[in-house]
Amino acid sequence: MEKNVPVKKIAAFLACVFLVFSVYSESISFKAAKMTGNAGENRQNTVLSGSAWVKTSDMEIYADKITLSGKDYEKVTAEGNIRGEDTKSGFSFSCGKLTFSRETGVARLQDNVNLDDKKNGVKATAGIIEYDRATETAVLQINIRLEQKNSVCTSALAVYRKNEQTLEMNGSPVVVRGKDTFRAQTIFFDLDTQEITLDGRVSGTVTEGEN
Repeated sequence: MEKNVPVKKIAAFLACVFLVFSVYSESISFKAAKMTGNAGENRQNTVLSGSAWVKTSDMEIYADKITLSGKDYEKVTAEGNIRGEDTKSGFSFSCGKLTFSRETGVARLQDNVNLDDKKNGVKATAGIIEYDRATETAVLQINIRLEQKNSVCTSALAVYRKNEQTLEMNGSPVVVRGKDTFRAQTIFFDLDTQEITLDGRVSGTVTEGEN
């Protein structure tokens, strides 16, 4: 029997079944068409490619390629056709590239990012979104568009505070609500009360009879 037969059998086995291991007092499950790297206790890097899937206790990610690295698989990097859900924060998302630190709880999403906060009825798109799970704060950059109820907000930079349900926008921010339009250097938007505060170079149009 050839010496490399057992290796081939192991590779085929890893490509077809779930591998589950315990780190940070939780289990991570993952699967893919192909896996490279080591799955042992002291491994440093594991690459999953081809319909890759990773699931922790409160995060699920699908992508063309997912890399698990660092001590106890602390860092998760995903590339290509990414979609997933953060059940702890109540978000679903899609993007082209993602990095997530399980230690710090910070996720960075890039390339055509879509974020859906279903609980609060907020949908956002941007070039980059960085989300801190500890503070439940999202920083949005580049071609931002956020929709909630009948309001559409656009800007170059925004901070969405999920717990407070507030949005702070800078970089030519605009809020369109029905036929009403508001512009300023900085716009503060309370998503609960729908109250808008404009600061600096304020302008806009309000249509009589519009709510």
